[in-house]
Amino acid sequence: MDQSLRFDDKVVIITGAGGGLGREYAKMYGARGARVVVNDLGGSPTGEGEGSSRAADLVVNEIIEADGEAVANYDSVTDGDAIVQTALDAYGTVDIVVNNAGILRDTTFHKMSQADWRSIMDVHLNGSMSVTRAAWPILREKGFGRIIMTASAAGIYGNFGQANYSTAKLGLHGLAQTLSLEGAPKGVFVNTIAPLAASRLTETVLPEAVLKQLSPAHVAPLVGWLTHADCNETGGLFEVGAGVITRLRWESSEGARFRVDRRINIEDVAGRFDRINDFERSFYPKAPTDTLALVLDNVNNPRHGGNRFIDLDLAEASPPLALENSYDERDVALYALGVGVGKNPLAEDTLRYVFERGEAFSVLPSYGVMPPLNSLLSAMMNGEQAPGLNVGFDRLLHGEQYTELKYPIAPKARLRHEARLARAFDKGEHAVGVVAIDSFDEEGRKVLYNESTFFMRGAGGWGGDRGSSTPENGKPDRAPDAVVEETIADDQALLYRLSGDWNPLHVDPAFAKNFGFNRPILHGLCTFGYVARQAVETFLGAEPGRFKSIKVRFVQSVYPGETLVTSFWKDGDNRVIFETRVKDRDEVVISNAAVEFYDATPEKPAVKAATASESAGNSERADAPAQEVVSADVFNAITALFEKDPAAATAPGSVFQFDLSNPDHQWTLDMKDGAVVPGPAAKPDCTLIMSDADFLAMMLEGQDPQQLYFAGKLKITGNVMASAKLEVLKTLDPALVSEAAAARLSGGAPIISNEAAPADAGTSGASDAADVISALENEVPRHAETFEPVSGKTIGLRLKQGEPRWLLSADATNASLTPDESGDLPRTATVIIDDERVDAVLRSNDPLQSLYQHGAFYVHGDLKAGVDAIDALRALSRITA
Repeated sequence: MDQSLRFDDKVVIITGAGGGLGREYAKMYGARGARVVVNDLGGSPTGEGEGSSRAADLVVNEIIEADGEAVANYDSVTDGDAIVQTALDAYGTVDIVVNNAGILRDTTFHKMSQADWRSIMDVHLNGSMSVTRAAWPILREKGFGRIIMTASAAGIYGNFGQANYSTAKLGLHGLAQTLSLEGAPKGVFVNTIAPLAASRLTETVLPEAVLKQLSPAHVAPLVGWLTHADCNETGGLFEVGAGVITRLRWESSEGARFRVDRRINIEDVAGRFDRINDFERSFYPKAPTDTLALVLDNVNNPRHGGNRFIDLDLAEASPPLALENSYDERDVALYALGVGVGKNPLAEDTLRYVFERGEAFSVLPSYGVMPPLNSLLSAMMNGEQAPGLNVGFDRLLHGEQYTELKYPIAPKARLRHEARLARAFDKGEHAVGVVAIDSFDEEGRKVLYNESTFFMRGAGGWGGDRGSSTPENGKPDRAPDAVVEETIADDQALLYRLSGDWNPLHVDPAFAKNFGFNRPILHGLCTFGYVARQAVETFLGAEPGRFKSIKVRFVQSVYPGETLVTSFWKDGDNRVIFETRVKDRDEVVISNAAVEFYDATPEKPAVKAATASESAGNSERADAPAQEVVSADVFNAITALFEKDPAAATAPGSVFQFDLSNPDHQWTLDMKDGAVVPGPAAKPDCTLIMSDADFLAMMLEGQDPQQLYFAGKLKITGNVMASAKLEVLKTLDPALVSEAAAARLSGGAPIISNEAAPADAGTSGASDAADVISALENEVPRHAETFEPVSGKTIGLRLKQGEPRWLLSADATNASLTPDESGDLPRTATVIIDDERVDAVLRSNDPLQSLYQHGAFYVHGDLKAGVDAIDALRALSRITA
C-alpha cells in the first residue's frame, strides 16, 4: 500500500484516542512514522464515572507492537497544559493537535440542567480550546502546525435534543475560523471536520446495521491529509463519513436593499421577504469584509429605492419578464369592429380592416397595444409581473398609454414580449409606474414598443423622484384643424371585450355599481382605439401604414352610447395634438394626447444574420452556425447524431428530460431507445432544469455544465449521477446544428418540432385537452342526477381550436355526452373552452366566474345554462376522481 505521505519526526496529540475515531487516527499516524500522544480520560460516554488508563494504554500498545512510537496521557482535556506537557516530556515538541474528545448529555432544552450544559461546553469547546491554547505558542514559534477541530452535523444543522452539543460543535468551527486567520502567517493551519462514524457517542443513536457501514477508517484519511505538511488548506469545514467527503461553505442571498437615507418599516421588510430569501442570485462570503462590502456599497451608492410594491433596484438589475402570444386575422378584424369600424359595411375604409383580402387587408395601427398588454395582463393573473413590481389589480388604474409601431403590423404573427418596470415616481401616498414592453417577431425584429403608465394606489412613500409636473402635448391656444364627432354604440363594450378584456366592470351593471358607476363603463383602450382610428381616417386615409405612434392620458371614463368629440391640431407635417371630450357631459376624457406619422410607410427590416454565439450572448466562437439557432435546432441535430451513431444514442441507458424556460418548453432524450421526443418523458431518470439561453450556451458555446450547476443556473432532479452520461452530446457536430437551423429558416420541415409534438409525448395541446373531455363520455350517463340543472337543454361543447366537438344533453332521468355529429341541431348554449386551460375549467376549484372573466371559457347562447353545464361536469370530475 502506498504510504508516500508520511509523518516521520512529527509529534501528534490526539484527544479522546482510546477508541473509535481517535484510536483510528492514532494507529494511522503511528503507522506513518509519527510519534503519538494518546490522550483518553477513560470515562463513560456521558463523562461520568472514574477515569481509567486502560483505553489509552491499549492503543499505545497497539502502536508499539506495530513498530510505532506512542505514549499515553490520562488527563482531562480541560487541562490542556498537562496534555501538551506529556508531549514535551516524551518527545520535546508538538506539531499536530487533533481535538477529538467528546461526551454526550442529550436531553430536550426544557429539561436540560445547567450541569448538562456546562459539562458539554467544558469537554468539547473549552477542552479543545485548552489543548490548542497550550500548543499554540510552540507551533507559532517553530513556524509549523496543523490543528483539527471536530464539529458535527448537529452543530451545522441543529438536532433535536442536542442544544448543548450543537452549540459547542458550531462554536468549535467559529474558533477554527479565527485561528486559521491568526495562524496562517506563522504556518499554523486549522481546519474543522464533521465526521459520521461508529463510536461510543453514535452507538446509542444509530442502528447496528448502519453503524457497521460507518467505519472510522473512512474518516482518518481526511484528517491525515489536512494535517500533512504538503497540505496548505486552512479554514475549511468538511463533512466526512462512509466514503463521502464534502466541503461546506456559506452562501448568502443578495437580499433586499433599502435606501439608508429613508426610514424603512416592518411592512417594507415583509414586502421584500421573498427577495431576502431568494438564492437564485447569491454569493459565497469567505470573510466579514465580503458582507461588509454590500453594506458599504449600499451606503456609497444610494439605491433608487422602493417599498414592498415597487423595487426600482430589482427592476434595473433583472432581465425583463419574457412573454409570448399570437394573433391572427380574426383577432385583428374583431378588434377593428370593437373600436367602431363597420358603421358603413360597404365602404373601403371598413373592408380594409375587417375583410382578409391579401395585401389589401390592413391592421388598424392601434391594435399594436393589444398583444403585449393582453400578454402582460394574463401573466399578472397568473402571479407574474415585471421584475420590481408587486402590485395587485385592485391598486392599478391605467393612466397613460404610448404605443409605437416600428413598421406596419402583420395580419397574423407570433410575438415575443419583454416587459420591464422602466421608471416609477413617488407621489406621496400613491405612486406612478411606467411598464415598458418591447415586442419582437419570430425572426427577432422589433415590431412594437409600448409604455403603459399606471396610477398605483397606496404604493408611494419611499421618498423617490416625484416626476415632472408639466404635462406633455398641451393643446394650442387656437381653433382646431379638424374635429371629429362620433357616437359610441350602446353595445360597444360587449363587442370590444371579446378582444381580451373580460373585466365585468364593462358588462355587469351590478358589478359596475359596486365600483361607484351607475352602469358599465367603456374600456379605456376602446376609447384609445376610437381616437387612433379617427386620426388615421382624418390624416392618413388609405395609408394607415404611415402611422408611427400615439400617446394619450386617460382623464375620465366613457359610457357606451355617449358621443365623443375629438379636436385635432397639426404640430408640423407629421405630428398632431388632440383632445377628446364627451359631448353629453362636456367633460374631457382624453387629454395631452398626440399622434405621429412616418413620411412614408416603413419597410419591414431584413432579418439580421446572427450566429449561435450572439444569440447565446457570446460572439467569439468562430465555428458556431452562421444563423440564429433555437433549441429545437439543437434537438434536431441530436436526432441526426443519433441516426449516424446508434450505439452512442443508447449507450447511457437512461431517459433525460430537459425543462427549459424563457420560453418554457420541454424535450426528452430517450437514450435507452435512442429517440428525441418533444415534450416531457413519462418516467425520466434525470431531469435538467435551466433557461433556454443557458442550454444554448452549454450546447453551442462550450459553457461548463458544472459552472452552471454551482451557479444555480442548472438544477438536476432524479438520478443526478446519470447526468454525467450526457458527455456523449459533446460530440455534437456544429454543422448538424447549422443544417437544422438552415432547414427551419428556409421553411423546410424540421425533423421534429416542439410546437407540433404528438399527444403521447405529453404536450398540453388540443389532443390532450380533448382527452380530458372524452374521458367523461362514459361517466355522464352513470351520473345523470348530476346534470339536473341542465335538464331539457342541449349544450354544445368544443375547444377553442374548433375540433372535436361534443353534445351534452339531459332530461329527468338520462344524460349523455357524445361526439357532435348533429349538424344544425338547435342548442341552448355552446361552451368554448381554451385548450390550454381545460384542466382549470373542468378539474380545479378555481371560481367559475373568475375563469369566465379571464377568458378560460366563454358561452354562446344561454350563459346560465352554459355555466351550469360546466359546473355539472366539474362535479362529475370530482365524483370520478
